[in-house]
Amino acid sequence: MIASALAAEPAAHEAVEAAFYLDAHFWVGIGFALVVAIIYRPVVRGLAAALDARAAKIKARLDEAFRLREDAQEMLATYRRKQRDAMKEAEEIVAHAKAEAERLAEQGARDLEESLKRREKMAMERIAQAEAQAVKEVRDMAVEVAVSAAQQVLTRSISADQAAALVDGAIKELPRKLH
Repeated sequence: MIASALAAEPAAHEAVEAAFYLDAHFWVGIGFALVVAIIYRPVVRGLAAALDARAAKIKARLDEAFRLREDAQEMLATYRRKQRDAMKEAEEIVAHAKAEAERLAEQGARDLEESLKRREKMAMERIAQAEAQAVKEVRDMAVEVAVSAAQQVLTRSISADQAAALVDGAIKELPRKLH
């Protein structure tokens, strides 16, 4: 039997080889190929759509990052410009303040000098007034002393008749001296 089986085997092998489509492996391979062919397009489309969507998201993120970077650079440039302007304005304010301080110092010096001159003039005027007052007081006192001395001399050396004649003469000259 074994011999007959071995002898029959090559003939069966040839018959099987001739009928390859009768083999189950062949039909499993065909089914697998059909399933792969049927599923291939939707899977590839899904994968392509997913990859495209992911690429679009990445591109959108990159675009957003570039836009944010440009905005940040613009803001940085704006703030640097504002800082330069502020520094320039601060320097101008300081220069103006220095110039104003110098002007005020010069004005203060001039005002002080004028004030000192006015005070000196007022002091000189007061001194002159005090001198004039002192001279007047000395003159008045000298006149009083002279009048008193003259009165004493006259009362001792002039008689009553002579004194009456002098008083009458002074009274007569009085209207002429008053006008």
